[in-house]
Amino acid sequence: MDMVTIENLKKYFGSDSCQVRALDEVTLSLEKGKFTAVIGASGSGKTTLLHIIGGLHRPTEGTVIVDGVHLSSLSQDELTIFRRRKVGFVFQDYNLISNLTIRENILFPLALDASRPDEAFFSELVRLLGLEQKLDQYPHMLSGGCQQCAAIARALITKPALILADEPTGSLDMKTSQNVSGLLKMTVEAFHQTLVLITHNSELAQLADRVVRLQDGRIVG
Repeated sequence: MDMVTIENLKKYFGSDSCQVRALDEVTLSLEKGKFTAVIGASGSGKTTLLHIIGGLHRPTEGTVIVDGVHLSSLSQDELTIFRRRKVGFVFQDYNLISNLTIRENILFPLALDASRPDEAFFSELVRLLGLEQKLDQYPHMLSGGCQQCAAIARALITKPALILADEPTGSLDMKTSQNVSGLLKMTVEAFHQTLVLITHNSELAQLADRVVRLQDGRIVG
């Protein structure tokens, strides 16, 4: 069963006289419960694709279905709720809130939805990510790798169907990158979620069940 189905996806930026085709006729299906890496050079359309799958951008043309929902059928408010409940985002720059503790940062998405945390799930999540002794600290007190682990925990805490990670190890050294990528793969497998990882690093992409290559807005492999 597919988590994501994309048909004839196009995303253009700019006017007709100066138009950039970020994505051009992309058709793609991503299987539920699998780890897919999307690779390609800078400007190939990777991040645009991720943002459209996550409902952050609307396509110029084409169909995008995520977990059975046609994203084009949702209003902007409905998209916001859909993202909050169905999609977990992990970005390169962590986006942790500086005046909140690590515990508060992880639980923040639940607070937005006025939801109570599953304490057993929370405990297992922070254990897997090695954050048990860091929950009362603030982001600036942690290394980059630990901050990214906190960002991963925050993305997973709502038990989303889909995790979208955009160059999550781009600002980390190679050893930390491998550790964080391995933890991301492990947690997604442990909690039976679907992961789409954007990366330019072919070594990290080898952790995935499937690799999709983009070039000039088109799938080439």
